[in-house]
Amino acid sequence: MSDLTLTTRRERPLDPPDRFTELGERAHLHRMAYADGHQGWLVTGYAAARAVLADPRFSNRPELAHPPVAARLELLKEMQEQQFRVPPGFFLRMDAPEHTRYRKLLAGQFTVRRMNQLEPRIEEIAEACLDRMEAGERPADLVEAFALPIPSLVICELLGVPYADRERFQADSKVLFGLDSEGADVIAAMTSISTYLYGLIQHKRAEPGDDLLSGLVAGGELTDEELTGVAFLLLVAGHETTANMLGLGTYALLTDPGQLAVLRDDPSLMDNAVEELLRHLTIIHLGPVRTALEDVEVEGTVIAKGEAVTLHLPVANRDPERFPGGGRLDVTRPATGHLAFGHGIHQCLGQQLARIEMRVGYAALLRRLPGLRLAVPPEEVPMRTDMSIYGVHRLPVTW
Repeated sequence: MSDLTLTTRRERPLDPPDRFTELGERAHLHRMAYADGHQGWLVTGYAAARAVLADPRFSNRPELAHPPVAARLELLKEMQEQQFRVPPGFFLRMDAPEHTRYRKLLAGQFTVRRMNQLEPRIEEIAEACLDRMEAGERPADLVEAFALPIPSLVICELLGVPYADRERFQADSKVLFGLDSEGADVIAAMTSISTYLYGLIQHKRAEPGDDLLSGLVAGGELTDEELTGVAFLLLVAGHETTANMLGLGTYALLTDPGQLAVLRDDPSLMDNAVEELLRHLTIIHLGPVRTALEDVEVEGTVIAKGEAVTLHLPVANRDPERFPGGGRLDVTRPATGHLAFGHGIHQCLGQQLARIEMRVGYAALLRRLPGLRLAVPPEEVPMRTDMSIYGVHRLPVTW
């Protein structure tokens, strides 16, 4: 029986927990105890994580999952007691072929070409955020003034969600991703977002606009309940992940003057820097989790049918066999192929949009605010170890 458990506690804010890094240096698969007592696995190797994510014999269905941390065990019990079910269109928690049906309907909306067409508008949004920030008081909170508004505005405009309603879903998202949130509160937040989006879809059915949700409504292939689940996934994932990458990535650059100087001196490195920041920081630090549908051999180890597997992506993305010297941030490193957006059928649908938002956002920050610096000592920046998506709660800066 293993006593290894998953933790979000870190010795240094930009590095995975030391224990998991050390485990990754010794082997790629490890026995791990889950919050409900289940004995499953922890994967810390890049190739092994990639193999699990690409293998259809590993399921992402919630009814098969075991929670890797205690906070999610309470939520699971609360969901069972309230007979709460994931919305029908929430395809992140589905396997093929059900997942494939939703993915195909949305893939055409997130093509590289279409995302590139959004770039001028994203640049306008970034510049407007910096205009307001420069006109305001110093120091400013970069998360509130810049990192959160950019992806929130972009995903709202793309989906056709009124930005004026952002405080409602941003507050619910905070509860949703909080590891300290009570299970009942998380379900209440999920219900609140679903109720809001269901009403929005009813509105779009009566008064369609030129947006993604109106297009899906007009397509007639999804029920309103399915549309609600799809909208839930895109809205929440679309702003939480990118906002935290913008905040944490800026913190990483401001605390590494050498790498910041390299990027300032050669802005053509920005695409590369975005990939390297995604790899080095890997903000998904509690999974993903999969369950074996049958006995599966991974790198010579048999994972038995029914056993859960947690992929520790922050450690896997620093695997020295794939990224030599991966524990060091290097904006000149060719970091493509990292697992920050996942891999396999659940690889992030909005990854191209996220890349553009980061490329535009970091570039605008460096160009407009050459004197940007932290307004507090680095150790006083509050880190999101209490959230299922890592980042900074606030980032006080001046310039």
